[in-house]
Amino acid sequence: MESKILLFNRWDLSAVKVDDPGLVNYINITPVIVPRSGGKHTTTAFHKNKMNIVERFMNKLMVPGHRGKKHKRTSGRCVGHTVGLYNDMKEALAIIEKRTGKNPVQVLVKAIENSALMEEVAAYRMGGIIARQAVVVAPQRRLDMALRHLTQGIYRNKFKNKTPLPDVIANEILAASSGDPKSFAIQERNRIEKEAEGAR
Repeated sequence: MESKILLFNRWDLSAVKVDDPGLVNYINITPVIVPRSGGKHTTTAFHKNKMNIVERFMNKLMVPGHRGKKHKRTSGRCVGHTVGLYNDMKEALAIIEKRTGKNPVQVLVKAIENSALMEEVAAYRMGGIIARQAVVVAPQRRLDMALRHLTQGIYRNKFKNKTPLPDVIANEILAASSGDPKSFAIQERNRIEKEAEGAR
């Protein structure tokens, strides 16, 4: 009997599919047991594409980014908890599997696809004014922005909140995967695409 490589020694990634044709080449679902490469790809160009998507999501959770004026809500306190985040992520995937009965990595991929922007606004100087123009978002940036908005939504909901982190992660991923407007990532996608529509 042939043994399979299972994520966290539990979930099979061979059945996970990426439906968005623009993201197929950028969402890496190569089977791994431990989603932790330790930076071994950093010496190659576009090394992000060689990392498993769960590892990229976990790395982004460590530093989700600043929000608010003057960075009042800073993510500097998030770093340095690799083992704790590893366990929280594993528990969050177990919660998603229990609630949906589906492969939790497939649910994560669906959440990323739903959160990925199609258009955004670019500002440029034209004479003495700053003009705004709607532009199509590159696939790599679509994935980066989707991960950023998902993790910032998780960080915002966890900030000064006693809800366990695995539950917060699971709630945001489930909301985004179903296209729920309560999801921060879905809200951001709708807001930015609406701005782009007005700047066409």
